[in-house]
Amino acid sequence: MTDSTEFFQLSHENGVAHLQLNRPERMNTMTPAFFPAVRDAVRGLDGEGATRAMVISSTGKHFSAGMSLDVFAGNFPALAATTARERLAFQESLRQLIDCFTALDEARFPIVCAIQGGCIGGALDLATACDIRVCSADAFFTVQEISIGMAADLGVLQRLPKIVPQGVAREMAYTGERLGAERALAVGLVNAVLPDAAATVERAVALARTIASKSPLAIAGTKLAINHARDHSTASALQQMSLLQSAIFDTGEMATAIAAWKEKRSAEFDALAPVTKV
Repeated sequence: MTDSTEFFQLSHENGVAHLQLNRPERMNTMTPAFFPAVRDAVRGLDGEGATRAMVISSTGKHFSAGMSLDVFAGNFPALAATTARERLAFQESLRQLIDCFTALDEARFPIVCAIQGGCIGGALDLATACDIRVCSADAFFTVQEISIGMAADLGVLQRLPKIVPQGVAREMAYTGERLGAERALAVGLVNAVLPDAAATVERAVALARTIASKSPLAIAGTKLAINHARDHSTASALQQMSLLQSAIFDTGEMATAIAAWKEKRSAEFDALAPVTKV
């Protein structure tokens, strides 16, 4: 199954979805319409329940140059807010943009991001909302917003300090300087550095397929637990774990996994239940 939009191509095979940005001629920049398109694609797959892992990759020299500068040139009316009412509306518009990348963080399936070349500005907001990142040797990461006179506002300032050391996150956020691939690996921003873009996508797909081979119920529960632990105290996270495990503990699922493991074969698990739309 393959679907295409103005911004990306989305395919799905054997439980692994692959969203590939496809505007290399524009360095895969993000217009206002890009954000809900990504949100709707991810939440649509999440709601259906069949997706067990996802890869986000890109085309061309750079992963993405972030938000299109046309947006800041006046093509996004909310940015021109001057009155109290307009500023209140701006807050809601920004919350909705933030929610578009939060959809990646909240998806029941893990997301692996494959990055080549520049991961700039809003692209780093997207990448840090993913579960795992791998990159090519020519990749670099930058909080570009500070260099155009604004604070980054789509999640990178909140998520990056929980991925890399505080000092590294603050240096990136305050200076806008590039973090190269090897340094990104050293500080934990990426899990692996590969020779080129093709090898990077290959590694990301391999990771996603491994994840997809596990119990989707256990994977979803694991992601929920890790995300909760990231954002709460240990005591709160342990309390949440007791409630979560009481909901998802399934001896039948475990029997299927154990039998496959003993017999050195792939296990077959039911998909997650679809989420009822409201």
